Amino acid sequence: MNDERVAELLAEAPVFDAHTDALQRALDLGHDLGERSDGQFDLARGIAGGLGSVVLVSWVDPSWLPDGAEARARALMGAGLELAERRPDRLRIVRGPGGLAEARAAGAVAGYLGIEGGHALERGVESLEELHGLGLRVLTLVWNNHLPWIRSCEDGAGPGVPEGLSDLGAAIVRRMDELGIVVDLSHAGERSFFDALEATRHPVIASHSGCRALHDHPRNLTDGQLEALRDNGGVAGIVFYPPFLDAEARAAEAAVRERAEYWAFEGGATAQFLEQSKYMEREAPRFPLARLIDHIEHALWVAGPRHVGLGSDFDGIQRGPEGLESADGYWRIAKGLVERGFSDEVVKGVMGANMERVFEAVVGGRAQADRVS
Repeated sequence: MNDERVAELLAEAPVFDAHTDALQRALDLGHDLGERSDGQFDLARGIAGGLGSVVLVSWVDPSWLPDGAEARARALMGAGLELAERRPDRLRIVRGPGGLAEARAAGAVAGYLGIEGGHALERGVESLEELHGLGLRVLTLVWNNHLPWIRSCEDGAGPGVPEGLSDLGAAIVRRMDELGIVVDLSHAGERSFFDALEATRHPVIASHSGCRALHDHPRNLTDGQLEALRDNGGVAGIVFYPPFLDAEARAAEAAVRERAEYWAFEGGATAQFLEQSKYMEREAPRFPLARLIDHIEHALWVAGPRHVGLGSDFDGIQRGPEGLESADGYWRIAKGLVERGFSDEVVKGVMGANMERVFEAVVGGRAQADRVS
């Protein structure tokens, strides 16, 4: 009976995954994300798992700095655009009002192009505007590397890095508001997080984070941050990565990385990461899906039922929980929430409706109406 109920819920509120990194495989390895392929995410498996909307992220390794990061982001975005052009039956890129509805009417996944890390904005606001013209609709302000205009959640910031968001950083956030680009605060330092909330007029997301109360990891959100997202009208996307969700899982993966076999794989960075991920999947202890549900449940109690969603980080992580090794397992989260007694409306919100509300508010132009809790 639960499986039938889950299917009905996902038909009413398809999965919205706010963060996937599979475009690297498409660009660097030639993987066809329209079909079942290697790695963790593709549209075929996503649709099988209940997917209705997805953010296709262009993550740029900081090694592309100082003058190749923007070009790399453009190439990755191009891979997403090419996929949509080649497979309009499975993916439509949303650029503005009506785009989500058009994708749904066509029976396709609604795709949003994102960039992870403001270091891709090599020319600041000018880069932002040009990338918006190419289709950029989500920007994770910072990755783990600090920038002259924003501090990340990691330690080790050197001279010239602000405590939070600089004047340029605030200007970038305000221009994102004007253009209809969703502000993503995962990876941001705590001061940066709150500075960005002060700068924006729109609901924001933290696309792929866990709860600091359950695991004290710098990538996770404190209860105060979860409450601030609620007050902003935004959404926390709970990440699938075991080391962000559990201290024992973090230690277990670190132990695997100490083995010579883990580092024996050759090829470019993307090919090596893929093979290392397969090795990690084989060698690390299985991680229970229930622990991911714990983080979702905590976020629901703190932020409220309208402010929690999903952000897998597929293909940017080396493994997911048991049953969520790839995108065809999304539905198991809904089943887990149903089994814990959550109402249909809460489950639909987590699986997709909450993120959809924010993206329709910002990209679809209805932000002011949706700045409520």
